[in-house]
Amino acid sequence: MRFLVFQHLDVEHPGTFRELWREAGIEWDAVELDVGEPIPALERYDALIVMGGPMDVWQEAEHPWLKPEKAAIRRWVRDLGRPYLGVCLGHQLLAEALGGTVGRAKAPEVGLGTVELTASGAADPLFAGFANPVETFQWHGAEVTRVPEGGEVLAANGLCAVQALKFGRAAYGVQYHVEIGEDTVSDWEDIPEYAASLEAALGKEGVDKLAVDTMARLPQFALAARRFNDNFLQVVAASR
Repeated sequence: MRFLVFQHLDVEHPGTFRELWREAGIEWDAVELDVGEPIPALERYDALIVMGGPMDVWQEAEHPWLKPEKAAIRRWVRDLGRPYLGVCLGHQLLAEALGGTVGRAKAPEVGLGTVELTASGAADPLFAGFANPVETFQWHGAEVTRVPEGGEVLAANGLCAVQALKFGRAAYGVQYHVEIGEDTVSDWEDIPEYAASLEAALGKEGVDKLAVDTMARLPQFALAARRFNDNFLQVVAASR
C-alpha cells in the first residue's frame, strides 16, 4: 500500500501512525501544502490521509492552497472512490469539500474527553473493538455543522455534534486526534492559534495539567491508535 498525506503545518504530521505504517510496510508521501508543495497525481495512491492545522476551511484568501486541496479531496472521494481519513481540519475539509458546512464552535474543545458512538458508528468497521464511549484527545475551535448529503454521523458529544463522520464506503473524518504522541502538546503549545484556544478552553492553570494528564494516558491512546489504524487498513485492503 502507498498513502498520500496532506499536511498543513510541519508539527501536525501523522504522529504515532508513522511507526504503525512502518511496521505494516506501508510507504507514504507527505505534501506540505502550507509551504507551497504541489499535489501529485492521485491515482498511484491507495488512501488519502489529511491532517490538522491552525487554519480554518473558510480562509481561502489567507491560504489559497485550500481551494485546490478541497478539489483534490472531492475528486478523491467522489470520482476515485478511494479510502480517505481526515483528522481535525482534515475531517472538516472532507465535509465542506462534499457539500457540508463548517463553522466556528461555540467554545474551543481542548483536552481529554469522550465521544459517544452512534448506532452507525458502533456498527462500522472503523470502530470495531472500541468501547463506547471512546476516550479522545481534542484540540479544535471549529466544527462540522452539517454533514454532506449522503453522509452519516458516527460519533458525537455534548460539545460537538459531529465528532466522526462517514461518506460512501470508505471516506472517514474524525474531529479528535487519534495520532497523539509524547511531543504533541508541547509542539502545539508553540502555535499561537492553538495556545489561544488552549487558554480559552482551560485557563492558564489548566495548561500544565493538560500535559501531565495527557502523558499519563499515552499508553491507552497508543493502544487505541493501533486498533484504529488496524481497522482503517482493513478498510483500505477491502477497497482494493
